[in-house]
Amino acid sequence: MPEQDVTVGQLLLAEYESVKGEQKARIGFRDNLLYVTLAVVAAVIAATAQAKQPSMLLALPPVCVVLGWTYLVNDEKISAIGLYVRDDLGPRLAELAGSGGGFTTFGWEAYHRRDTRRRSRKAVQTVIDLTAFCVVPLAALIVFWSNGDAGGLLIGLSVLEALVLAGLGSQIVRYAKAA
Repeated sequence: MPEQDVTVGQLLLAEYESVKGEQKARIGFRDNLLYVTLAVVAAVIAATAQAKQPSMLLALPPVCVVLGWTYLVNDEKISAIGLYVRDDLGPRLAELAGSGGGFTTFGWEAYHRRDTRRRSRKAVQTVIDLTAFCVVPLAALIVFWSNGDAGGLLIGLSVLEALVLAGLGSQIVRYAKAA
């Protein structure tokens, strides 16, 4: 049986396929988190209205924070994979190809970032993320607070939830600025 050597280039291409597969899976998972959040919000609001128990709205902030944080972490990893391909993996492959700097590997990784409407799309996406994961549960807290017949423990819990939502919102904005 002939001995087959694996080249560095083959290993780098295999790594590229692997990280792009991870990126693709994370994109699908991340995007589905928005739909899950919408479904959870609708279910909690419907259950609250049916039971006529505003305190049930206190379930929204922790659920939205968990889903929002998971969304944010996946979004950051998606961006990190793109950065790795652009700034590390691609240049190493170009060097192996002996391009002398005249050849760009994985050009799409940089090309799509030069779109003139990218910044406006990122801004709109940030507003959507903030709305889904922070504003909607904050609105639920406002409805809860306006009901006026909650005990001190539930009020304390709701204030803590509001602070956690503010923290998540600041992270969403921070990550959006970094991308």
